[in-house]
Amino acid sequence: MRPHSLHPDRYAPRRHRAIAWGTAVAALVVAGTLTGCSSSSTSATTTSTAATTTSATCHRGEPATPVAATPVPGSTTDWNVTSFDGTVIRAHWFPLADYESSLHPAPTATHPTILMGPGWSLPGDTDTSNSPGQSLLGADAISTLFQAGYNVLTWDPRGFGASGGEAAVDSPAYEARDVSALIDWVATRPGVQLDAPGDPRMGMVGGSYGGGIQFVTAATDCRVDAIVPTIAWHSLTTSLFKSGIVKSGWAGILSNLSSSDHVAPEVLAASRAGLASGTVDAGQEAWFAERGPAEYLGGVHIPTLILQGTVDTLFTLQEGVDNYEVLRAAGVPTAMQWFCGGHGVCLTAAGNTAAPEEATLAWLKRYVQKDTSVDTGPGFSFVDQNGTTYSAPSYPVAQGAPVAASGSGTLDLVASGGSGPVTSVPAGQELGSLVAPITPAPATDAVDVPVTFTRPVVVVGAPRLVLTYSGTAPAGARPTRVFAQLVDKASGTVLGNQVTPIPVALDGSTHVVTVPLEIVAYTATPSSDIELQLVATTVSYAQPRLGGSVRFASVRLALPTAATLTPVTPGSGSITATAPG
Repeated sequence: MRPHSLHPDRYAPRRHRAIAWGTAVAALVVAGTLTGCSSSSTSATTTSTAATTTSATCHRGEPATPVAATPVPGSTTDWNVTSFDGTVIRAHWFPLADYESSLHPAPTATHPTILMGPGWSLPGDTDTSNSPGQSLLGADAISTLFQAGYNVLTWDPRGFGASGGEAAVDSPAYEARDVSALIDWVATRPGVQLDAPGDPRMGMVGGSYGGGIQFVTAATDCRVDAIVPTIAWHSLTTSLFKSGIVKSGWAGILSNLSSSDHVAPEVLAASRAGLASGTVDAGQEAWFAERGPAEYLGGVHIPTLILQGTVDTLFTLQEGVDNYEVLRAAGVPTAMQWFCGGHGVCLTAAGNTAAPEEATLAWLKRYVQKDTSVDTGPGFSFVDQNGTTYSAPSYPVAQGAPVAASGSGTLDLVASGGSGPVTSVPAGQELGSLVAPITPAPATDAVDVPVTFTRPVVVVGAPRLVLTYSGTAPAGARPTRVFAQLVDKASGTVLGNQVTPIPVALDGSTHVVTVPLEIVAYTATPSSDIELQLVATTVSYAQPRLGGSVRFASVRLALPTAATLTPVTPGSGSITATAPG
């Protein structure tokens, strides 16, 4: 039974379930890494462009001054919670007791709480009418969390929805302290399970911007017991302007989404500069380099399940892998799952679409409800283009011999004939109409290098590309780049929708550049028809400098393969992958 049918007045949704968008900006850097959690409050000083001096405090125990919170007139779920600097944050409180009261009059039990953050520019979810499950982007349904035994708190991040202030963005100096104030308030609510006074038993979920806030909160507030960041980022320099060229497709979308909100001026300035020139200046790059989980993952010590999308063109698989590897190296209980979704469109078989929800609920039950009997599954799992799921103890998987390919050719640097856009999107894709215009597709003007497979293999990881080249282009301010993508000619799709920018020096001399391409997951057989394409332009990135040509004297590609990998559930076309002979 759905909660809204029990209390229609209380659970009337303010808007339909929000899609978790990506964000063009991320957290301010914590100058001092938080390395532990003690029963008394400790603080470290941090400085940023948004605030002269702030404190990142590991909170435990009741606050010296109770958090000011007032109910919103006319609503039974909404509260205005006053944060540390007087900014009012709109919270949406859904206690499990209200759901249980329909089944058991006068319930007396307390329950753990899940905080769920929304995507960029969106208010917190208030829709409990949706069926249990997850969206394409992996956002949890409030009703799913109810049925799993949790209170749920969502909120409008500062600068968005009904909250005041300016988005700073997922910053330890601001947004993290807003969440700490919300945790303080949750600890005072009836029906909330506490580990200690002021310390609720709690976890966090949410996608994109709602994934980023989990990392920064876990690094600054030790009361969080476990997190499940979905399609979050590691570094904004690698996700927004990889190799120094702006991801203009997403920059335009993100700017439009937040055009009526209140965001840090640096965000809009960088967006305008990137769209105009294809790059950002050194000061803007430094501003973004300081913001992101990369800067404060050392403060995250709690169990973390990373969910990342194989077709995510904003925060690619590499962003999740970078977070995963840092936490694993520090001994943090960490697992990672890749699903066909994210900031992108799934153009191939999606496989078990319930897998992210199942993994999330198992992770929360094990580490928030503290049920040690729960099996949280493999340390790493992913889905290929056939919808087949593979698993391994960890990432990277045991490596087989790489599949090699080589070629040569000349590429004219012209605007037409480049990568994308896709022209057909399967029905039911939440982001289809939004992202199709910025999604890579096979190019008509390209240097093509065929890839031959002699036996079945599973390609999983970042292909390695080595180019020996020479070229020229007219003088100009735009960056000199070419782009690489892997194309499945049989399906007419780019593997994972991924295209990689490659810096090139077009001075007439011969140069050699070695780059890892974006990570892909693909099962190949001897009948697979794959080719590498080197292209001059793509709908994903800003237009580079054009007008010349590049002669690739040597193109060498190596695709990483799994040594031995067995499908979790064998299905149509599933195989056991072995190293090629």
